[in-house]
Amino acid sequence: MDLEILSRLQFAITIAFHYIYPPLSIGLGVIMVVMEGMYLKTKDKFYENMTKFWVKVFALTFAIGVATGIVMEFEFGTNWATYSRFVGDVFGSALAAEGIFAFFLESGFLAVLVFGWDKVGPKMHFFSTLMVALGSMFSAIWIVVANSWMQTPAGFHIVGEGINARAEITDFWAMVFNPSSVDRLLHTLSGCWLAGSFLVISIAAFYLIRNKHIRFAKSSIKIALVVALIASFFQLFTGHQSAVGVSKNQPAKLAAMEAVFNTQTNAPLYLFGWVNEKDQEVKFGIAIPSLLSYLIGFSTDTEVKGLNDFPEDERPPVNIVFQAYHIMVAIGFLLILISVVGVFYWWRGTLFSKKWLLWIFVFSVLLPQIANQVGWITAEVGRQPWIVYGIMKTSEGLSKAVQEGQVWLSLILFTIIYLALFVLFLYLLNEKIKHGPEDVDSIPSELGHPKA
Repeated sequence: MDLEILSRLQFAITIAFHYIYPPLSIGLGVIMVVMEGMYLKTKDKFYENMTKFWVKVFALTFAIGVATGIVMEFEFGTNWATYSRFVGDVFGSALAAEGIFAFFLESGFLAVLVFGWDKVGPKMHFFSTLMVALGSMFSAIWIVVANSWMQTPAGFHIVGEGINARAEITDFWAMVFNPSSVDRLLHTLSGCWLAGSFLVISIAAFYLIRNKHIRFAKSSIKIALVVALIASFFQLFTGHQSAVGVSKNQPAKLAAMEAVFNTQTNAPLYLFGWVNEKDQEVKFGIAIPSLLSYLIGFSTDTEVKGLNDFPEDERPPVNIVFQAYHIMVAIGFLLILISVVGVFYWWRGTLFSKKWLLWIFVFSVLLPQIANQVGWITAEVGRQPWIVYGIMKTSEGLSKAVQEGQVWLSLILFTIIYLALFVLFLYLLNEKIKHGPEDVDSIPSELGHPKA
C-alpha cells in the first residue's frame, strides 16, 4: 500500500474506534436529563437512583471517548501536514469554539454530575446534568461544522500559492452555516440519540430476561423507547434532507450512492444490489423506478447527474459507497420498525411478556453503531478524491516527510492500543451491568409504600 492509502487507513481506524463512544455519550445525556427531570417532578427517589446507574455508564463512555479522540488531532500534523496548513485557519476556529463552548462546559460540570449527588441540591445537580448533555451536543456541533466545511466549503478565500496556500476565513458564520452543516448536524445528532437509547433498551431488556431489577428495567425501556421512536423518525427526515443536499452540492457522491452512471431523469432507487464498476451496472439489484428522481426533486422528471459526467480521476469508489449507504438506510428503517413495534406492545400492555422482542432489544444495541459507521464511510469515501471538496485532493494533503514504514508502525501500534481500549470498555461495561443499579425496586415512595 502506498503512503496515501496507509495514512487514510490509519485515520479511518482511529476515528472508527473513537466514534463508538461519543454517540453513546450524547444519547445517554438526553436520557439522563429525562430521568432526572422525572425525579425533580415526582420527588421519587427511584428515578434518582435510576439516573445514578446511567451516569456511571455515561462516565465510562465519556472517559474512553476522550482517550480515543486525542490521537486524531496529532495525526493531522504528522500524516496530513499540508492539509493542516491549508485548513488551519478554518479548523483552528472551529476546534477553538469546541474547546470554549463544549469541552469546558461538559468537563466543568462532569464532576458535579458524577460526584455531586450528596454535595449539591437536586436542582443544581439537574442543571449540571443538563449542561453536560448540552456540552456533548455542542462538541458534536463544532466537529460536524469543521467536517461539513470540508464537504461544502464556504466563507473563505485562498491566500498564498503552492505549498504555502491556505484557506482564510472571510465570513465566520458563512463557514459555520455552510451548505451542508445543518442537515449533517441534525442527522448526526439523531444517530447519537438512537445509539444512546438503544444501549439503554438493550441493557434493560437483558435485566428483564434475567428477571432482575424489574421496575428499573421497565422504566428505563419506556423512557428510552420514547426517545428512540422520536429519534428514528427524525433521522428519516434528516437523512432525506441530507440526501437532497448531496444531490445539489456533491452530485458525484449521490451518483455513487445510487450507482447512477449516466445522467438521467426517472432515475431508479435501488433497494440493494452489487455494483460492477467496470461494466457500469448493478447486478442482483432490485430498484423502484423513478423514485430517486422523485425523492430529490419531488418530480420524476428531476435530472440526476451521472458519474460519467465527471472526469475519471474525480469519481469516488462506487460499490463501497453504494453498499455503505444502503446498509445505513436499511438499518434506519429497521430501527423505526423496532421502535414502533416496541411502543405498540407497550400500548397494548404486553411489551414485557414478549420474550422474542426483548431478545431483539438486547441485540439492537449494535444497529445504531453499525449505521453510524457506514454513514461515516458513505460521507467520507463518497467525497473522494477530495479532502476539501473541489479544492484540494486527498493526495495533495499528505505530509511530505512521513515515510511508509513510519505509518505502518504507528498503524499497527494504534490498532493494538485501540483494540485494548475497546476490550477494556466492554469489560468495565459488563462489570457495571453485572453489578446493576442499587436496589431501586424496593425504594419507598414519598407516601411510605414500596414501588416495586
